Formats: sequence, structure tokens, C-alpha cells
Amino acid sequence: MEKLIRAVLAGIGAKKIGGGKCGCVGTVVVFIILYWLLGYVFKVF
Repeated sequence: MEKLIRAVLAGIGAKKIGGGKCGCVGTVVVFIILYWLLGYVFKVF
């Protein structure tokens, strides 16, 4: 369940941040970075 929530939150953030000028590749890179960062957030809480 935790991974599903991480993926959804990273997807929403990637769409908002990387959905502009960067195109598809930028969105994927932002998704990976956000997914990785959210892993640390969920470990703290």
C-alpha cells in the first residue's frame, strides 16, 4: 500500500512539474526523483 501511495503522489507531482516544456522524458525523470525522495519521507514517518 505504501508503494502505491508513493507512486500516485510521485505521478501527480511529475505531471505538475515535468509536464511543461521538458516533455515525456522530463516527466519520467521527475517521477523517478520524486518516487525516490518520497521513499525517505515514508521511512521517517
